Amino acid sequence: MITIKSEREIELMRESGALTAMVLDMLEEEIEPGMTTKRLDEMAESFIRDHHAVPSFLNYAPKGDPDVTPYPATLCVSINEEVVHGVPTVKRIIREGDIVSVDCGVYKGGYHGDAARTFVMGTIDQKVQLLVDVTRECLYRGIAQAVEGNRLHDISAAVEEHARSFGFSVIENMVGHGIGSELHEDPAVPNYGKKHTGVKLRAGMALAIEPMIALGRSRKAVSKRGAWVAVTEDGKHSAHFEHTIIVRPGKAEVLTRSLLEKEAH
Repeated sequence: MITIKSEREIELMRESGALTAMVLDMLEEEIEPGMTTKRLDEMAESFIRDHHAVPSFLNYAPKGDPDVTPYPATLCVSINEEVVHGVPTVKRIIREGDIVSVDCGVYKGGYHGDAARTFVMGTIDQKVQLLVDVTRECLYRGIAQAVEGNRLHDISAAVEEHARSFGFSVIENMVGHGIGSELHEDPAVPNYGKKHTGVKLRAGMALAIEPMIALGRSRKAVSKRGAWVAVTEDGKHSAHFEHTIIVRPGKAEVLTRSLLEKEAH
């Protein structure tokens, strides 16, 4: 069931969304080659708890999947061919030339914020840099369609069309989602679809829009049985960006916007 958030609920979501953005801003300034993904995770958890909030992902378990153990970390840190759900460890070291997708969720005041960014570590291949840039553009093209009166798959089609215009692939089995008092709510927000289809968007819907775009031909993210991390089928790089937004008339409200962003969207 899709819920429409009241203005009081949206005000609470602004708090969790702003804190989510603050965590990613902090990590963007701190992340560097040689750091372990576990160190990133420790920094994020401390920051969240210092701000009287709780990590959304820590101990999260998907309903109806007994093979997956509860998620053991605050962040998902996915490097290069890892699409999503990379579990931070002391053994995983960030290297020069990596692209590092960091996904963070914050629970505060009874509501969740959820956002992701892909960070570039030093000099990378030009095609990989284009992938990162285009994936970020896909996010904002999707958000531009998240307005009252449009259809859900107008968001999806905008993401897909932009990604495919550069020859990139859309990961089809990982999707965005509704969000609110639960981390994952209805509706699912795919990154591919046909314009003018799907549920009609209403003001007050809260969505986490999150393009996951791949360099090669992978259309699925695959994982081993019982494992969290999902990788591209062909081992090529993938990028990931995400914002929590509120559907509004005319223009969506972005709740997880970075204070470091220089561009207006």
